[in-house]
This record gives sequence, C-alpha cells and structure tokens, in this order.
Amino acid sequence: MPWVLDRGFTVVEQHDWLRPLRGDWLMRLEEAVLEAPEEVVLVAHGLGCHLVAAWAAHSQQTARVRAALLVSPPHLQTPALKQALPSWSSVVRQRLPFKAVVVGCEEFAQGGLSSAQERALDWGAPWVNAGLAAHIQTPSTPGGWPQGLALLNELMKD
Repeated sequence: MPWVLDRGFTVVEQHDWLRPLRGDWLMRLEEAVLEAPEEVVLVAHGLGCHLVAAWAAHSQQTARVRAALLVSPPHLQTPALKQALPSWSSVVRQRLPFKAVVVGCEEFAQGGLSSAQERALDWGAPWVNAGLAAHIQTPSTPGGWPQGLALLNELMKD
C-alpha cells in the first residue's frame, strides 16, 4: 500500500468484510481514533465512506478528525445492497463536523445526481468528479493514485 508505506499512514482493519456489521465497524473506527496520538485524517473508500458519516453522527471524538477524503460511496438504497448489508440501510444524511471531500465517478449518475453527489450534499462536502470509474484508484493501487493524494494534501492544508 503505497500511501501507508510512503506516508506512514495507519490502516484501520475492519471486522468481517463478507458480512460487515455497522456496529462492529463503528466500534473499531472509534478505537482507532482514540488510539491515535494526534489528530487524524480519514481516507475511506466505498462502504467506508458511510462508516465515516455514521461514526461522525454518533461519536464524541469528531474534534480529533482534521479532515476526510471519501471515495466512491455506494448507493446503499439499491435492493441488492439493502439485502446484502441490512445494518447499513439507514443512510446518514447529516453534515460532517469536519472538512471533507467526496470523490465520485460520472458514469454512476443515472439521470440525476450520482450517489456520491447526493452524499456530498448531505455531508456538506464538495464533490470531485473523478471522471470514469476506471480512473478512480485507491491508495493501495500500484502508483498510489496521485490525484487522490493531491486531494488529500489539499484537505490537510489549514
């Protein structure tokens, strides 16, 4: 994972990726934030974006978060995802209490706003159009997704 190795970032390992339970994931993120020796910057992809929003809605530790980069939040209200991820079916739609950017793909918009655009509005964060889905990579992608790192560096500025 280039960002982790190059920048000394910490990966928060979550429980059971095959049957992710929101409560378990929330507790693990809370633990990770509490264990951090200084303020944190959250980088989340996919379901992790919804985790950050749900955590921020309930945690008393949000002041420890400097910023969040949220990449490709899925549309959890699709029938398939509602069935597969029942503990995640309630989408948090409140403004995040810290600086954030939501990155999404234009090809996922179906006649209106994409899921990423909707979440950006809900969470009070700017939406960055990453173009086609093939152009969004994650920090673990070989090469480390330099566009994402540039967004993260911009977020970390005071």
